[in-house]
Amino acid sequence: MATWNEADELRRAAFGKEITLHSFHDRERKVRRDFWAKVRHFAGQVPFVEDLVAAYYCALDPSTPMRVRGMLLAALAYFILPFDLIPDMIPGLGFTDDAAVLAAVFGLVSSHIAPTHRAAAARALDKELPHKD
Repeated sequence: MATWNEADELRRAAFGKEITLHSFHDRERKVRRDFWAKVRHFAGQVPFVEDLVAAYYCALDPSTPMRVRGMLLAALAYFILPFDLIPDMIPGLGFTDDAAVLAAVFGLVSSHIAPTHRAAAARALDKELPHKD
C-alpha cells in the first residue's frame, strides 16, 4: 500500500527533483511489473492512454536521457499507485490527479517521446498507425 509520503516523493521526482539511482531502479521495477495490469484494467476510463503508453516506451528506452527516464518513471509510478490524492475508481474524477502529473511531465519531456515510442504504443493498443502523407 502506498503512503502519502511515497506519493509526495513520486510527485517531487516526477518534476525532476531527488532522483537517485536506487529510486530510479525501484521505480523502473514497479513500472515494469504493474503498468500493463493497470492500463488493461482502466484503459476505457483513461482518455490519455496513448500518451501514457508512449511515455512507458520512452521511459524504458535506454537511448532516452536518464533524467527524462527518471521523470517519466516517477510519473508512471504515480499512475500505478493504488491510492493517490483522488482514488482512480471515482468515475469522472479518478484520474484527474494522475493526468495533471503526467501532463506536467509530458510538457517537460515531450521532445523525447519519439515517433518510435508512439508507434510502439499504437501497436500495443492495437490502434492503426498514422499514415504519412
